[in-house]
Amino acid sequence: MTDARRAERRLETIRSSYEWNSLSERELAPTWLEQFEGWLEAAVESGMTEPNAMVLATAAADGAPGARTVLLRGVDARGFWFMTNYESRKGRELAANPRATLVFPWYSQQRQVIVDGDVERLSAEESDAYFATRPRGARISANVSPQSEAIESREWIEERWAEVEQAHAGSEEVPRPDTWGGYLVAPRAVEFWQGRPDRLHDRLRFRRTTDDAWIIERLAP
Repeated sequence: MTDARRAERRLETIRSSYEWNSLSERELAPTWLEQFEGWLEAAVESGMTEPNAMVLATAAADGAPGARTVLLRGVDARGFWFMTNYESRKGRELAANPRATLVFPWYSQQRQVIVDGDVERLSAEESDAYFATRPRGARISANVSPQSEAIESREWIEERWAEVEQAHAGSEEVPRPDTWGGYLVAPRAVEFWQGRPDRLHDRLRFRRTTDDAWIIERLAP
């Protein structure tokens, strides 16, 4: 048996039994926001690494998919928001096709949250307010990096960073570039997935109807 086949056979046997919790309709919070905030708090309190990490899936105008991990930077009744370079690959895809899916993979909690929604930019004022809270080095990086573009070397980006850092030496003020800011994902649906034994998982979804009401649906595992 080849090493590749041995590795494949090992993958066939890797599985976990989900027995940590359950999710019923009577346990569900009245709104998707309250339910999400409760699960997020549990994830934070569990001590997991980056509980605000989420997979952001987008699609280009021709339908080609893209996915990457970004950090949730806020959530309110409007939806979920994150920050990035508007000219990055995800920024270009969102400009062409302003829809996205978010996945919060809370493995240690045997949970995940899946969000489908429409995307719009946050206001300049909201982006400015968040940018001001970033560490100074991260603000410099936002001014330096042509995110997602091919670059010639690590040294090239480090030299650019040093130049911008020197230009602002002695000052904490580093301006937000026009190409950097926030996006809001306004949900059409928010699914709460709780692992259960024998793969009979609990999946409860809040879905927004055409008249902007929210209904709750149980999905087959």
